[in-house]
Amino acid sequence: MCGDEPRKTDGTRSLPRRWRVTRYVALALAGGAGLGWLAAMGCASAHRPNDLSLVTQAYDSIQSHYVDHSAVQTKELTYGAISGMVEALGDTGHSTFLTPEMVKELKDMERGELKGIGIEVEMKNGQVVIVAPIDGSPAQKAGLRSGEIILKVSGQEIGDWPLGKVVEKILGPTGTTVRLTLQEPRNGRIREVALKRAAIKLHEVTWHRLPGTEIAHLRLATFDAGVTRDLRKALESIATEHIKGIILDLRNNPGGLLDEAVSVASQFLADGDVVLTKDAGGKTTASTVEKGGLATTTPIVVLVNQGSASAAEIVAGALQDRNRATLVGETTFGTGTVLQEFSLSDGSALLLAVGEWLTPNGRSFWHKGLIPQYEVALPPEISPLIPSNETDLSAKELLASDDRQLLTAIRLLNPPKQANEVGALEQVK
Repeated sequence: MCGDEPRKTDGTRSLPRRWRVTRYVALALAGGAGLGWLAAMGCASAHRPNDLSLVTQAYDSIQSHYVDHSAVQTKELTYGAISGMVEALGDTGHSTFLTPEMVKELKDMERGELKGIGIEVEMKNGQVVIVAPIDGSPAQKAGLRSGEIILKVSGQEIGDWPLGKVVEKILGPTGTTVRLTLQEPRNGRIREVALKRAAIKLHEVTWHRLPGTEIAHLRLATFDAGVTRDLRKALESIATEHIKGIILDLRNNPGGLLDEAVSVASQFLADGDVVLTKDAGGKTTASTVEKGGLATTTPIVVLVNQGSASAAEIVAGALQDRNRATLVGETTFGTGTVLQEFSLSDGSALLLAVGEWLTPNGRSFWHKGLIPQYEVALPPEISPLIPSNETDLSAKELLASDDRQLLTAIRLLNPPKQANEVGALEQVK
């Protein structure tokens, strides 16, 4: 039977979720030989080339003649063939194949439920790269950082592994431990980290009034289902605090759902477009602002870094193009494709790029990312401040922090009543 109606998402998802993980197709062997699963790879198509018979021939040859017969795992052969077809598209890090386990992880993440170590990963330039650690996860607590390359999982080299196999190796029962060997690309430093898998309670939206200021530090961790609802509650609370400016923190936000991205951007925009979608034929359609935003006039600075992807880039690009906000930080990840999910009959799935996101001004950020007006890098060893870690900070401790991106945002907002507190930030950029 054919897969379900395709489901539209955005272009990031990773270990648990773009996964945050991935998916697969049905395997039905006829008499132990042949590939009955070819019919499960989507509906029967008049456009299917005869060359697919080569896949059957190769499979039969492996089954009949490979010397280490114990190593011939039918499911792995099938999944490997599908992964190979997707990888041959050259859409590295975007279109992907998801095993049933990765499909479940993706859906759990979209519901705000997650078990594991809490990282988003991508295949980039042939390497498995961390897109972002999830707030409150074992990965974040262990100091895993955006851009780090995973070299080994529990001591096993993964250089020639497909992304799905890496994800499955990292996933495991709650309470068990996985060891990751990581490389920091900026300095080549290699380290090993042991992480205990856990049930992670996601806090999509958090905020805190920065000490000594009239500025709210408002963080969005992902764009999964319900984030706009939680954002509106936060903005209602912020409105009662006589806040004069908002720092919208999208750092290490790997994205999520398009509908949520449009709704989130609409809280800060009065009208116009949020994002443009260009299809394979070059036709462009617009997703427009939803009326009723709660913070359409409040001064805003948006924080981004290389872990800001897909839906986070849609929101940042919309606010930047509309001159509604200044971006501070580092060039974003560059996930700019419309992904549709094509379910396969064994619970696996394909995520295929069927279009491209563009900013309201028609800018493409696919594979390029968005460049902030104020480029401020953090050293590899420095983790960004988040609202949940700021409750005990004094104004003096805030000013002495190493989060130069946050300090730059404060300086740019700099409400009049805070001249004394923020004056020290004038030299920070």
